[in-house]
Amino acid sequence: MSDWKLYTGEAEPHDIAPPVAPPWRRFEGKASDKLAPITTDPVDGKEFQPSPETVEAVNAALHLRRPLLITGRPGSGKSSLIESVARELRLGPVLRWHVTSRSTLPDALYRYDAIARLHAHTGGAGKPEPREYLSLGPLGTALLPSKRPRALLIDEIDKGDIDLPNDLLNVFERGMYEIPELTRLAGKGRHKVGVSGSDDLVELDGSTVYCAEFPFVVLTSNGERDFPPAFLRRCIRHRMPDPTPGQLAAIVAAHLGKTDADQAASLVKDFGERYGQSALATDQLLNAVYLITRQLPEDSPERRRVVDLILKQLISDVP
Repeated sequence: MSDWKLYTGEAEPHDIAPPVAPPWRRFEGKASDKLAPITTDPVDGKEFQPSPETVEAVNAALHLRRPLLITGRPGSGKSSLIESVARELRLGPVLRWHVTSRSTLPDALYRYDAIARLHAHTGGAGKPEPREYLSLGPLGTALLPSKRPRALLIDEIDKGDIDLPNDLLNVFERGMYEIPELTRLAGKGRHKVGVSGSDDLVELDGSTVYCAEFPFVVLTSNGERDFPPAFLRRCIRHRMPDPTPGQLAAIVAAHLGKTDADQAASLVKDFGERYGQSALATDQLLNAVYLITRQLPEDSPERRRVVDLILKQLISDVP
């Protein structure tokens, strides 16, 4: 494996030594031994079949410490890519932030339940510890000063508020964020807080978090809106390519086995011919292959109708 290809797309986990970051992408954080080490590999991602172009985009993002902005058809693997990278490079369980119209940057960094703490205090509980009411969100957890980068999925960013990309840009560029509540509640010193996706507590030195290794960040977009040029130029942008017939067969074989892929070869070929001209997703193909290889043999009268039912285009029905 060359130094360039940290990620190969071959799914087998291996350790990497992060290459030296560009001078403009080095951050102030010092990797802490107090953070819980990553002890298990992600179990998902083995079946993902990346194209050579996708592998190149991932490696560019890894080397340059830049977020990877992914677009493409529904079901093209935009959200699955990060599982494959986290599995192969042993980046730990994927941290996930599913963006909605109500999502804000502070929600992704940390959550502080001031009302619960006030109730506890007025109820005679003394001075409650901040850690009981403050926990880091997925982005806040990803920016902890770990020895290995974490993997963070920011899903469907185009559903967020119009200012969200620029808000994210500030954090991505600085590689740090502040938790003012810690300063007000506990002053300077060390504080233990919860993290996203785990029951672990981490110890923060002060109220500002500085990342050491920029996380591997994948942002997915359905192409429903334009993003500011300042945001776009700081991302590695990649459109998931339409799979070739050979890649479709490999996807089916990876998920359901070569026997099923061979049995459904004609369906896979037909799907591949329709895919480029229709609004379809690869998981529809997997559903159809699963049914016809287990429940609907070739002589079944319902087979064609059920396949057409599953492979409907991803558009609203028009009366």
